[in-house]
Amino acid sequence: MSQKLVTKKNRKVRRLRELYPEISIRILYQRDYLHLVAKYGLLDGADRPARTPTRGPGPPRVVRLTRAGVH
Repeated sequence: MSQKLVTKKNRKVRRLRELYPEISIRILYQRDYLHLVAKYGLLDGADRPARTPTRGPGPPRVVRLTRAGVH
């Protein structure tokens, strides 16, 4: 999802919470949806395995890369 659309979605949710504070709402982003699809092994409409997420939730992990023979 493009950042412009995410910002728009967040703005709508903030406004909803201002107008209706008694309503509990949780935002699901595309990556959240893909994680649920992968977790429960759901299929898409064409009976093919669903697309798995490209990365896990949260910030990316930093991995230390070393060249062969260099310590």
